[in-house]
Amino acid sequence: MLEKYFRPIYQTLFLDPLARALVCLPPISPNMITFLGCFLGLICAFFIAIGWHYLALLFLLLSGGCDTLDGTLARQTNRVSQVGTVWDIVCDRIVEAALVIGLFLYAPDARALLSLLMMTSILLCITSFLVVGIFSENQTEKGFYYSPGIIERGEAFVFFASMILLPSYFVILSLSFTFLVLLTAVIRLIQFATILRS
Repeated sequence: MLEKYFRPIYQTLFLDPLARALVCLPPISPNMITFLGCFLGLICAFFIAIGWHYLALLFLLLSGGCDTLDGTLARQTNRVSQVGTVWDIVCDRIVEAALVIGLFLYAPDARALLSLLMMTSILLCITSFLVVGIFSENQTEKGFYYSPGIIERGEAFVFFASMILLPSYFVILSLSFTFLVLLTAVIRLIQFATILRS
């Protein structure tokens, strides 16, 4: 949802100019940006676990920035590839898993079940996303069919940022996240089934 409303502004004001600047630096490839985003996400998870909230938030934002920049750079340099798409999806899941583990390690006794529920919801949602993508024709600018939902990457990062900065609200935030991610998966599957029937 955030992608639909805020991405065009973010794309125009930040991503496109930065990608054009990076084009002048030949050694920097889209995949390098993807891997950098993954690495920054792992650092974020470490800072979450040890309770350094503001550094964790900084690295979360940097990781998210790389996650949006890699595709822009690939399109501007005509280097969109299936390999890049695979790395992008895999690195996104690595970061999400690391963030949930970091949130768990911050208070393992209190957060074990809630973290497990979040991880399960992510697993089911990405499964619905990939399965629907396999059987749908890609008409987007991305390297794969992209089916939007209530919780997309931007919304997930807002939730993660909130859980980092507001640890006392972790229960309500994690349960809300889990519910909305599962709802996203259910709605996606219902919409896909409806399209097939029609």
